[in-house]
Amino acid sequence: MIDLEILTAIFGWCALINIGLLLFSSLWVTVFRGFTKRVHSTLMQVDESELNAYYFQYLGNYKLLVLVFNLVPYIALKLVV
Repeated sequence: MIDLEILTAIFGWCALINIGLLLFSSLWVTVFRGFTKRVHSTLMQVDESELNAYYFQYLGNYKLLVLVFNLVPYIALKLVV
């Protein structure tokens, strides 16, 4: 049986790792925009002009998932413990 402190720590580390990945992905798409667009348009046969919308949608969805499934449970557990 997992107690609340361990569960809080798990959600905290999950949130930290996922926020780090989100920041890394955002910086990568921003800094290496030309390289990333060339690679993705070649691999996925998508026009480079459409990729900005896909990147925005991906990063927005990932941010929402991190908030709902990592950060909110962590904050709720911190309030309880």
